[in-house]
Amino acid sequence: MSHSFQKSGNLVDIRNREVYPATVTVENGIITSIKKDSDASYDTYLMPGFVDAHIHIESSMLIPKEFARMAVVHGTVATISDPHEIGNVMGVEGVEYMIDNGKEVPFKFHFGAPSCVPATYFESAGAVITPKDIEYLMAKEDIYYLAEMMNWPGVLARDPEVMEKIRIGLDSGKPVDGHAPGLKGEQAKQYAEVGITTDHECFTLEEALDKIKYGMKILIREGSAAKNFEALYTIIDQYPDLTMFCSDDKHPDDLMEGHINLLVRRALDKGMELFNILQAACINPVEHYSMDVGTLRKGDMADFIEVKDLFDFEVINTWIDGELVASNGESKLTYSSGKVINNFNISEITANDLKVEPKGTQLNVIEALDGELITNAIIADAKVNGDNTVSDTENDILKFVVLNRYQQEAPAIGFIKNFGLKKGAISSSVGHDCHNILAVGADDESLAEAINMLIREKGGVAAYDGNEGKMVSLPIAGIMTDKNGYDVGKEYAEVDAMAKKLGSKLKAPFMSLSFMALLVIPSLKLSDKGLFDGLKFEFKNLFV
Repeated sequence: MSHSFQKSGNLVDIRNREVYPATVTVENGIITSIKKDSDASYDTYLMPGFVDAHIHIESSMLIPKEFARMAVVHGTVATISDPHEIGNVMGVEGVEYMIDNGKEVPFKFHFGAPSCVPATYFESAGAVITPKDIEYLMAKEDIYYLAEMMNWPGVLARDPEVMEKIRIGLDSGKPVDGHAPGLKGEQAKQYAEVGITTDHECFTLEEALDKIKYGMKILIREGSAAKNFEALYTIIDQYPDLTMFCSDDKHPDDLMEGHINLLVRRALDKGMELFNILQAACINPVEHYSMDVGTLRKGDMADFIEVKDLFDFEVINTWIDGELVASNGESKLTYSSGKVINNFNISEITANDLKVEPKGTQLNVIEALDGELITNAIIADAKVNGDNTVSDTENDILKFVVLNRYQQEAPAIGFIKNFGLKKGAISSSVGHDCHNILAVGADDESLAEAINMLIREKGGVAAYDGNEGKMVSLPIAGIMTDKNGYDVGKEYAEVDAMAKKLGSKLKAPFMSLSFMALLVIPSLKLSDKGLFDGLKFEFKNLFV
């Protein structure tokens, strides 16, 4: 299909840091000329499209082509995407599913090879991606980088398998991505010196500056769960060449509102310099990852956007390879369904399966922190009812269940603070990284029903009030749906609202829940095998 046209506007030349009136000529999807119109006056601005430098598409609960249909409206033309979530469920088959599905639309997905499947051996995943699998994936043209090396203890200890995966990544000539929460000083240096060049896990400025010192680029993350923009935004002006923007995780209701465009606007509001911001949002990821994306230069693919002004960045039009993919808030990409693949092999449970025999008067409790992936480890009094340790809604110490969804096993049970439910329960089969079933509830009956809602649908997010339930079904790998993204966004907002009606004060209860089994982020988490100390990297007793 031929995409040839001319477009005039004020051209935002990020590399040369200037704005001037110009006419862009596109022939067959390629920019063939950019002509300065010195006497002309235009109302709108032409600039490169936005790039999300690190996102798990699966977190949107949408298959890639449906994610794309929503993202282009906000001026996003490409992503660096780690298919780590589906990798944990389906292995290499899942990674290839994402690549193939993404090819059904003109959007520029750049997938990586997931380096840590499973993330640890302290939990049950649905698959393993071995160094041999990494070798197979890294040789593919469709794989652009070795995705985040989450096993930072393995990197620091120079674990042979971890080092072998990094070696394969480096030998392929493609970048190796990092994930090193909290590492500073000597540890940051040891992590970076193996050849890892990015990190999106900094939650303090001090940590980001240390990593920059040791040669890493910093991705400022502002997603649906982890929000580090406020702590890190000053590095945009300090180190414009070494900064990028990313979402990491983006829920469907948030994707309806905006994407990287919102970070650009916020950075401007903070007084950061325009061209530094745009370099982080549009240029740096393309150069770092050698992306197949044009940046509005002669000879480039015509991947660019038209915005109303350089304050709000309201997107008028988005082009990818010269094709108009969004115009005036409407996506031009058409909806189509996707193939269903899954790995969900368990039958329903009863409230009796969730009994916890009292073995002491005090509990080791996970304290969830709003908007953070890290948790605190605290001690609380156990509330006992006969032969069962139960949720204490008065003190907000609630029963928390992680259930293996790949094979029939007894549930792992812990207790968690700050979910705030006064009644009912919430559950999710989006549980980083292994995507087992996670549920928090005020009583065992509600917990069992919230879990069974997911088992019946082979995946989803659900809320149950003791009487009735609401859910978003996620039949693709138990973490995605092929339904229309705008409908999913609305459905998800309803389930989220129900969780808040049950008493949760968290901004995004399901997003927070999804990280409560993520063992590689300290301090205390729960896997399907038990309570886990993320600082010592070992299991911990439930009772003190």
